[in-house]
Amino acid sequence: MSRGAGLVRTTCSTGGAFGPESGAGPPGGSPSEGLLDSVYPRTYPALMKVAQMVTLLIAFICVRSSLWTSYSAYSYFEVVTICNLIMILAFYLVHLFRVYRALTCISWPLSELLHYVIGTLLLLIASIVAASKSYSQSGLVAGAIFGFVATFLCMASVWMFYKISCVTQTTDAAV
Repeated sequence: MSRGAGLVRTTCSTGGAFGPESGAGPPGGSPSEGLLDSVYPRTYPALMKVAQMVTLLIAFICVRSSLWTSYSAYSYFEVVTICNLIMILAFYLVHLFRVYRALTCISWPLSELLHYVIGTLLLLIASIVAASKSYSQSGLVAGAIFGFVATFLCMASVWMFYKISCVTQTTDAAV
């Protein structure tokens, strides 16, 4: 039972050029066809990304400004928080400036899902290690707590992303 090759469309990589010249949409073009997506910052995934970035930044600042009790544990925590912050900011900018339309060779939903799964796991490990090595230092405890909050927010994004992907796939398959 062999199935032929088919075209798989996602909402993220519909491809093509920017603007009304691409031929997609009404002839006059709509305001949402420009380079900057003015609607995205008000969406739930964008607000989740902003909340994750803020908590990661606070966790990094708390740990950076404290006296360390274990160099390796807190340097690992700093690296993980900053790398997650930079990657979340990169995905936020990809959606904000609609880079996914120009770079259709990358599976943006898959790359974002993989980032969240791996980053959440590393952040959970870093937060556990930071909490176990804090020795009642208030800044280190606060950094570990914000690390756990960021971990929870990243897990919520993974769950939301997976749930939306499964619902979209099952409804597309039924049609």
